[in-house]
This record gives sequence, structure tokens and C-alpha cells, in this order.
Amino acid sequence: MCVLGVFCTSAYASDGPDTISEGVYIGEQSVGGMTADEAEAYVESQVEALGSSVVTIEMGDNQVSKTWSELGLKWENTDLIREISQLGTTGNIIRRYKEQKDLLNQDSHFEIEYSMDEDAQKSFVESCAEFNSEPVEGSVYMGSDGLLYVDGGTDGLTLDADATLALLQEHLNAQEPGDYVIEAVYDRVSPMLTAETLSRITDVLGSATTDYSASSWGRAKNVENGTSKINGTLLMPGETFSVTDVVVPFTPENGYELAPSYESGQVVDSYGGGICQVSTTLYNAVLKAELQVDARSNHTMLVNYVDPSKDAAIAEGLMDFVFTNNTEYPVYIAGSAYYGTLNFTIFGAETRPSNRSIEFISETTGQTDPATNIKLVAKTDQNVGYLAQVQSPHQGLSAVLWKNIYYDGVLSETIQVNSSNYQASPAIYEVGVVTDNQALASALYSAIGQNDLQQVQTLITTGLQTEPPQTDPPQTDPPQTDAPVQTEAPAAPEAPEETVPEEITVIE
Repeated sequence: MCVLGVFCTSAYASDGPDTISEGVYIGEQSVGGMTADEAEAYVESQVEALGSSVVTIEMGDNQVSKTWSELGLKWENTDLIREISQLGTTGNIIRRYKEQKDLLNQDSHFEIEYSMDEDAQKSFVESCAEFNSEPVEGSVYMGSDGLLYVDGGTDGLTLDADATLALLQEHLNAQEPGDYVIEAVYDRVSPMLTAETLSRITDVLGSATTDYSASSWGRAKNVENGTSKINGTLLMPGETFSVTDVVVPFTPENGYELAPSYESGQVVDSYGGGICQVSTTLYNAVLKAELQVDARSNHTMLVNYVDPSKDAAIAEGLMDFVFTNNTEYPVYIAGSAYYGTLNFTIFGAETRPSNRSIEFISETTGQTDPATNIKLVAKTDQNVGYLAQVQSPHQGLSAVLWKNIYYDGVLSETIQVNSSNYQASPAIYEVGVVTDNQALASALYSAIGQNDLQQVQTLITTGLQTEPPQTDPPQTDPPQTDAPVQTEAPAAPEAPEETVPEEITVIE
């Protein structure tokens, strides 16, 4: 029984003057019956748990992390414990009674209020900008097993800082302890060359092989060097390829050796001799792949490693072989030059009908016999007595290259691919002119100027006599008209396949 004027505590009052009334909650945690110190310890544990929680932002394969405390987390309503401690326990009797009556009817919930440092959050998000990247194109390469392999490309990423910051703040506002990962918002730019795109390069579109086994050491090195510079080329749809742009400069520093070539109609040693066989072999592979040929020139004189009109000459600044990938997919050019065999194979995605086939036919349309005269060239670094044939006579010829198209083995169409004209050329001899005998030198130069091989042979024979003068009457037989007697016919160096205007060198 309650005495009038005296406040009677109910069963719902706090257990003692130092405890928090029943029905009081902080978040979902009941703190009724706790002392103020106990409630404060609980709140501090919650603040600590939240502050030590880690937020991670992922961007692609990269990530950054910070705790809530590092992002500026602070407990703002630090008077919370004092406020809830006074609920139903302070004030006059009527107030205390009313508050306890309210708690009896409905629990009272309080929240821990936090503040964050927006500058720290912004800086955290913007640190992800270091992960911005440009797209990395994929690559394709030929393995040692002769198979093509693909490395896929990598997307380029650009951070959207504002959108990522909004996500971070949304998570922080939820105020849920525990580690959390946020996926950054970013713009993604895919490369043109992806593993999916490159995986289409599985078909052989065209292949061609020529033989350079008879080449000199220097020429063979040039063929191998030039081939290596083209090997591994990847052409995107619509991309154009220039052989000259890829293989120049023709210098020792760029891996080239001296080898025979033509300059102003005669044989000289120049760096890069033999490179035309590289462009020619590639030309034949391109024809079979039916890529678009933009520029091609025939040699001035016939070459011996392909049929007429199947060659493609190179002369820096004058002649080039240029083609374009006119397919819808990338093409990969594999080139090899090894032990005298030169090959180019073009890989891509085959889209031509399976019942369609092609062939290329070289047709000779005219012929001119080799020039019957000869050409003599003074060799100023060789002594008198040196006489060597350095070029065989070349037949003049005109030719046309035809492309036949078949469906199911039946000829459907014939197309002219190109036409070529090859000049006739005389045999060329080099004549040594170095001697102390000025009269002999003068006579040799005169004979060379007249392209008189018989007179040169006579002068060489006379000039080389070292026997004492004969007492018998001089011979009345006419001079020999044959070439000087040799135990073995001098081997003619490989004939470079090109004659060009003055001051232009075709390094065949």
C-alpha cells in the first residue's frame, strides 16, 4: 500500500538508484539494469568495433583498405549515457512516474550517433585513381611447336570517383560493424584485341616457300634478317603493311651484310642484297590469302626463284610491296628462313566458301633473246690478269599473272593479277686494271670502253708474260678469242635480279 504523497516504485523501476531503468535500449541492446559505467563500456565497445572495421574498395584486380577510424569515425552523442541514466530516475515524482509508466507500455530506443570526415572519405576514394589504366591489346605468337597461342587483352579502367564515394557513404551510414568490400564504380574500355577476337586466327589463309640455299653467306644472312623483321606481324582489319618500312634501313647496324645487287646496270656489293626474295615470297603468300595488294613492282630482269610475274621487287625510295588486310578479322604473318628454305604463312579466320579454290598461272606473252654483246667493267681493286664473268646474259620477257577461281573443281572466273616486263641483259665481265705499266693500263681501258673481250684477253696474256724474249720469230697466229684458260670455269655469282635508273640500287 502506498502512503498518500509518497512515490511508490513499481516492479519496472530500476533495480537501484545507480542503474538504468528497464525498457531502455541502445540500438538493439537492452541496457536496463546496467549501471552508467556498464552502459558506457558497452557503447565504447560498439564504437571500437565499428572503428576497427575495415572498408575495402576493389577496382579490377587492385584494392585499397582503411578502417572506419582512419576515415574519421567519431562518437558524437557522448551525453547518451547521462541521458538514458536519468530516464525514470531523475526529476520530480510525477515525472519519474510518468517516464517509468511510458517504459512499461513501450521500450525506449536510443542510437549511437557518429560523425565522419568527408575529406578523409574523398581522399580514400580518389586514391583508387592510381589504378586507372589504358586498355592493353592482346597478342598472338607462334610457339616452338609451330602452333599459334593467344594472350588475351586487358580492359582499361577509369575511376568514377563521385559514384564510388556515394557507395562508400551509403555503407558508412548503415553503421554496421564488420569488414566490408565495395566494388568501385569505373568506366571500362575493352581492347580491340581480346582473347576472343584473337582466338579466331586459326586458319591458314595463304602460304608460300622459296629456296635460297644457293645464296652466298651474306645474302643468306640478309634473307634471314629481313624475314625476322616481318615474322610475328599482326594486321588488324583495314590495316596496311609496307615491306620497305619494316625492313629498312639497309645498314650493318640493322643486321645486314654485303651481298650482290645491281646499281646502274652492273653488279655491286651492297648491304641488304637478297631482300627482294623476302618480299617476293611474302607476295605469293598474300596472293593466296587474297589480301588486297596496293603496290607491287616486278624486277627489271628475271629472277630464278619464282615464275615470271610472281616477283615483288624492293628498292628503297623507288619500289615497295604494300598490302592491306581486307578481311573482317586480324591476320598474323609467320615467317621463317632456315637452312635455305624461306616461308611465309598468313593465318586468319577463313570465311571463303569451302568449295572454292584458286590457282595462279604465269603466262609468258613475249620473249627477247639475251643481248649477244657483252659488257666489260673496269675493276680498280684487282690487278691485271683478273677476268671474271659476274653476270650471265638475261633473257628479255613479258609475262602476265592470271588468277583462276574454281567452285567444286569447275573453273568459274579468270582474273588478270598483274603484268610484268623483264629486260634482256648482256653478260658482264669484270677486268682487273691495276698495274705499274701505264701503257698496258691505257690499252686495257681502251678495250673495256669498246667492250672488246678478245682484246682484253690478248692484253692479259701479253701483260702476264714473264719469260725472256724469244729468239725465234714472233708467232703469226692470231690472238686467242676464247676466254682465258682456267682449270675450272669461274663461278658466276648469283645474279641480282634488278636493274634500275642511275644512282638507284635494288638490293634484290
